[in-house]
Amino acid sequence: IPSLKLFLLLSVLTGVIYPLAVSLIAGTVFEHDAQGSLIVRDGKVVGSELIGQPFSSPEYFRGRPSATSPHPYNAAASSGSNLGPTNGTLHEAIKSRVADLRALDPLNPAPIPVDLVTTSGSGLDPHISLAAAEYQVARVARVRRLRENDVREIVARHSQRRVFHFIGEPVVNVLRVNLELDEQFSKTTSD
Repeated sequence: IPSLKLFLLLSVLTGVIYPLAVSLIAGTVFEHDAQGSLIVRDGKVVGSELIGQPFSSPEYFRGRPSATSPHPYNAAASSGSNLGPTNGTLHEAIKSRVADLRALDPLNPAPIPVDLVTTSGSGLDPHISLAAAEYQVARVARVRRLRENDVREIVARHSQRRVFHFIGEPVVNVLRVNLELDEQFSKTTSD
């Protein structure tokens, strides 16, 4: 009987009270994060800071490729490709992505950063490296008829530093950059 009472008490404590308390605290203290870090424009949800989106037009920055199915950046099916470095399918996919990027910006002779041609472990990564953003600055500026420094300033505003100055790498949120480009320079692109 004492064991059963302790089991029931701990079940209620850890299975009901603790999760409710944590959810309540998270929902009030970290409301934006607890709601999925959604980005809202004109009253409509346009995406999440945490989930990548496909951008294929040359006036937009591209994110990391996605390996989710049945469509890219499917948050309900988060997964990587599970293809190893010796897999021929991976090599062909990378060659195809390199060719796409070269065709998109034939004036750019720079080496293509690896995160623009390889998928992340989740297939949902919303960020690219600073090198991947810089690789795309000239193309986006040229297509939108902007100065490269204006585009770099937007990239800098949506860059995130290392956590505690030593964990991870600096990254750029692709959706936020593309949204600001549209907000700031929509008249330029429609010319």
